[in-house]
Amino acid sequence: MTDELTDGPAAEVRRAPFDEALSERYLAYALSTITSRSLPDARDGLKPVHRRLLYAMRELKLNPASGFKKCARIVGDVMGKYHPHGDAAIYEAMVRLAQDFAVRYPLVDGQGNFGSIDGDNAAAMRYTEARLTEIAELILDGIDEDAIDFRGTYDGEGEEPVVLPAGLPNLLANGASGIAVGMATSIPPHNAAELCDALIHLIKHPKATIEKLVEFVPGPDFPTGGVLAEDRAAVTEAYATGRGAFRMRAKWRREELKGGQYQIVITEIPYQVQKSRLVERIAELVMERKIAMLADIHDESAEDVRIVLEPKSRNVEPDVLMETLFRQTDLEARFSLNMNVLMDGGRVPKLVNLREALQAFLDHRHEVLVRRTEHRKAQIERRMEILEGYIVCYLNLDEVIRIIREEDEPKQVMMRTFELTELQADSILNMRLRSLRKLEEFEIRKEHDKLAEELEGLIALLDDEGLRWKRIAEQLKALKKTVGPDTELGRRRTEIADAPQAVEVPLEAMIEREPITVVCSKKGWIRAMKGHLASDAEIKFKEGDGPRFLLHAQTTDRLLVFATNGRFYTIGCDKLPGGRGNGEPLRLMLDLSNEHEFVQLLVHDPARTLLVASSDGRGFLAPEKELVAQTRNGKQVLNVSGKVEAAICRPAEGDHVAVIGRNRKLLIFARDELPEMTRGRGVMLQKYRDGGLSDAKTFTLKDGLSWRIGERTRTETDLAGWIGKRAQAGRMPPAGFPRSNRFD
Repeated sequence: MTDELTDGPAAEVRRAPFDEALSERYLAYALSTITSRSLPDARDGLKPVHRRLLYAMRELKLNPASGFKKCARIVGDVMGKYHPHGDAAIYEAMVRLAQDFAVRYPLVDGQGNFGSIDGDNAAAMRYTEARLTEIAELILDGIDEDAIDFRGTYDGEGEEPVVLPAGLPNLLANGASGIAVGMATSIPPHNAAELCDALIHLIKHPKATIEKLVEFVPGPDFPTGGVLAEDRAAVTEAYATGRGAFRMRAKWRREELKGGQYQIVITEIPYQVQKSRLVERIAELVMERKIAMLADIHDESAEDVRIVLEPKSRNVEPDVLMETLFRQTDLEARFSLNMNVLMDGGRVPKLVNLREALQAFLDHRHEVLVRRTEHRKAQIERRMEILEGYIVCYLNLDEVIRIIREEDEPKQVMMRTFELTELQADSILNMRLRSLRKLEEFEIRKEHDKLAEELEGLIALLDDEGLRWKRIAEQLKALKKTVGPDTELGRRRTEIADAPQAVEVPLEAMIEREPITVVCSKKGWIRAMKGHLASDAEIKFKEGDGPRFLLHAQTTDRLLVFATNGRFYTIGCDKLPGGRGNGEPLRLMLDLSNEHEFVQLLVHDPARTLLVASSDGRGFLAPEKELVAQTRNGKQVLNVSGKVEAAICRPAEGDHVAVIGRNRKLLIFARDELPEMTRGRGVMLQKYRDGGLSDAKTFTLKDGLSWRIGERTRTETDLAGWIGKRAQAGRMPPAGFPRSNRFD
């Protein structure tokens, strides 16, 4: 078999362990994804597909002053010459560069349907047309002046730029997003004029702190506007580390109507939020009565965003209504900052901070300036060499004419006679006869002097780094005039504000208050039935099941659930299933495992105190306001372990505590002997030789101790024989006490 692999294509087969081969190929794929697809270059802020799009459009001469060309033509050129991927992906990237609600400074000027802020898709590429914008020209400026390197295209038939000259700090100005293998990038757009100020300051002060740079760049500037509601400290921290998040809120105003009524008008929404989906979500909340203060919503948008909210009454506070919407809808959204970019010539992915991102742009502009200067210097030197040859020609015109007419090799003779270079000799031989006018000699000398002066300036620029940085600062000042705050394109759109103050939103504002009856069966199936049903109302249950808890509540109330594991769980009454059917298992709504059972179900009252106790007779008083759980996993309050379980949870009302054990011993002691705690094992309520706690309750001594016997209630007021101290054994209860050893 080895002999068979010595010839032909099979000879290239290389045997390797599967894990090594897989890791090697996956690493190659990961690096390709990171460097050639998903992460932007820190220098021009572009990914390969965007760079190829702009270059292809320039090659098609689609500058802002020219006409439009079909997008299908552009996409075809990009795919055929530079980007060997699907046409849909290329067109999608092109569409985004043309959307003024997606890109802060659009690089493509689109004609036709390029989508909308409602989430509508662009028309097919055969229907739309495009050309470059003036901003794109800034990014491409200098590409013909040896400012950047070129490399071969994927098929080797042409060349494409490795990076663009980038006359605009595009990485931060337009932002970027992408997901690679094992890393992602998310950079919001910023205001270019503010970036220019920060870059100029960084040129003067290379060691400028992030805090100082944030004074120039106070936060993102999204194309859709909105309000940046974030603390300056949080913004600074995000820019210092390269990671963080910015809280964006919709911009709104109050419009007065007749009769003291008003309406709220939303004029700007957070970045990348689809307006149509946002309106649908708010309408759903209105239909589901999840926002009790809001009556209706209308989308009156044309070219500008105008979403009208109608409050239910003029007594509704607009701040409270908007805070409710911010909490439940995408009127408030967070945009993450994760500045993973390609550094070191686009080879190394790195997480950078604000200063590093700005410095990478400056370093690139410095390199572009040097290369363009050297290119121009070479051009001038070549032209001056030619002009000097022309001058020699004019000074010796008769001899030059004679040599050309009589000599067999005039070029070589002229080079020897007048000590000309080959370039000068060729230029003289290629001169037109009309150039021999006397006036032309004057123009040549004038051009030579002008070029000599320019050459002197270029040499000085190349020799002085400080002069080069001064030139870059001048370029940034000129850019700022183009995208300055007084221009329509450059004005800041996103308002900078402090973090929102805490606005207390009552639950009634979010949920319409309605009476309900909470029904929970013995097997733990729960539901909410409309209205307050009587205790003897006929309620159907599953076969083999029956009633256990029946509570009157409001849809705005919360339920406290106490389980045998000693944890309290919380659930809003508005989250309960409706009264039709048998409801849903409560334990699934609360993440309660099957080995634990419910002990008590209560309507939450923050002013109340509860008596909690375990099966081994330990317990304490717990303020109910401290028992509310924030997660489905509940809140541990009574610590239990082993075979000990939580057994009692009752409202604590009165001045004494009655405890009865499974040994049928009753003990009464003052409530003051029980500590008030938020978590722990508690203290011993009653001492047992064997068995454990059966029941416990609080009561008022002067009113007597009550217990139920069937349908009747008996009250005992002569309790002197059972009163003692906490942790005593107690004595047998009065005659007639239930054999179940329970008070109810």
